[in-house]
Amino acid sequence: MAGFALSSLIGLLNRVLYSGVFGTGISLDAFFSANRVPDILFNLMAGGALASAFIPVFATFLTQNDRAGEWRLVSGIGNLLILGLGLAAVLAWIAAPWIVPNLLVPGYDDPGQIELTVDLLRIQLIALVLFGISGLVMAILNAHQRFALPALAPAFNWLGWIIGTLLLVPRLGIHGLAWGVVLGALLHLLIQLPGLRGLQAHYTATFGIRDPSVRQVGGLMVPRVFGVAVVQLNFLVNIILASTMVQGSLTGLTLGFAIMLMPQIVIAQAIAIAALPTFSIQVARGEITEMRESLATTLRGVVFLSLPASVGLLLLRRPIVSMLFERGEFDARSTDLVAWALLWYAAGLVGHALVEIISRAFYALKDTRTPVLVGAAAMGLNLILSLSLSIAFERIGWAPLGGLALANTIATALEAIVLLWLMRGRLDGLAFPRVRRGLFAAAAASVVLAVFLILWRDGTSGSSVWLVGLGGVVFGAAIYWLAAFVFRAPEAIALPSILRR
Repeated sequence: MAGFALSSLIGLLNRVLYSGVFGTGISLDAFFSANRVPDILFNLMAGGALASAFIPVFATFLTQNDRAGEWRLVSGIGNLLILGLGLAAVLAWIAAPWIVPNLLVPGYDDPGQIELTVDLLRIQLIALVLFGISGLVMAILNAHQRFALPALAPAFNWLGWIIGTLLLVPRLGIHGLAWGVVLGALLHLLIQLPGLRGLQAHYTATFGIRDPSVRQVGGLMVPRVFGVAVVQLNFLVNIILASTMVQGSLTGLTLGFAIMLMPQIVIAQAIAIAALPTFSIQVARGEITEMRESLATTLRGVVFLSLPASVGLLLLRRPIVSMLFERGEFDARSTDLVAWALLWYAAGLVGHALVEIISRAFYALKDTRTPVLVGAAAMGLNLILSLSLSIAFERIGWAPLGGLALANTIATALEAIVLLWLMRGRLDGLAFPRVRRGLFAAAAASVVLAVFLILWRDGTSGSSVWLVGLGGVVFGAAIYWLAAFVFRAPEAIALPSILRR
């Protein structure tokens, strides 16, 4: 979590820098549009799909202390990954002049903006293979319970973007930021390589097509890739819809979602990444009761942290956005766009956090099919809601990008509820008595937090956004902890001893 927090802060600095240079103009819209294609390809062929299929199979070799089997699996998956991502990058580079105007941003009517998007896409495709290799290294280290370097890798990725903004953008314009993406991917890989030391690595030039473990990973990835494809389709639809809205809508959505993801990454993703190897080992040993207890405690802790973060983002969204970004080309209109998207995204933070954890529990059970089917249904609903809510928002005079954000929130909340219900059946319960007291305490403390933040926001109206935003975050966190301690939340009671250690 500390590593992810550092990465989030450096990522925030990165967004402050490039938003100050480009604001919410056409250049940054073109950059984010182009960035989506390699991101889609990476997530389809590697990304979370790889880790969720690879780690449970790899954990079986770990429990058997089978080093030779481990590295046969790594070699086969690694070589297939490099071949697949390399071929996908070449094909996308060739087809970019057709992909951009026909699939990616049909709403762009400026030939210059379309040509710029094509150029930025081709540059960023170089990062695709680097991220694929880095993702495999991350999965290996996480399976071995080595979390420090993988947690720092995103920080080094953002560092590449920052170098691009500071050193390359003055000479190359927005193209410099695209080359910063490539540099970030390289740094993301290089920082993790020292972590392989001592693992008796034996990488071979084999695809392992006939290896049962390679086939098992492939079989587990198939439904997961389908689920990722549905999620990426939703992102693509958002890009297409945003390209038809007022200028800066895509950047507003992107930055609003990124702000919501900051606490989600630090809280839920960090815990989920650490929990998956533990869940997988417990399943491999047949310790289902222990896994149920671990899952219950993890879910309780995630809600304890994500619920107040959601309340804080909802009530302090505008001073937070203004404090972080409003400078240079990023004006008050830009702040309004981002804060509007953040309002609807922040309401879904708890749902996003729960999905991160509960889906990892299914992966540990070597069940990638169930969360994929549920996720596909949720994203199908998201597509319908994106179209209907954006139209509804526009008809009542609201900025339609808020409808896209609200659609994501509703779909994710329903996905979390269904996954929890299904997991309850798989594990013969979710150890609710262990969870109940913490959930009620967190909910009551969040009500206290909301009242405080409303009074704080109204009482400091007209003051510096730094006082309103930063003061609200700091004092709000203290108020929430005190209230949770009074309501006897287990995490609040344990926090002082954790900090002392």
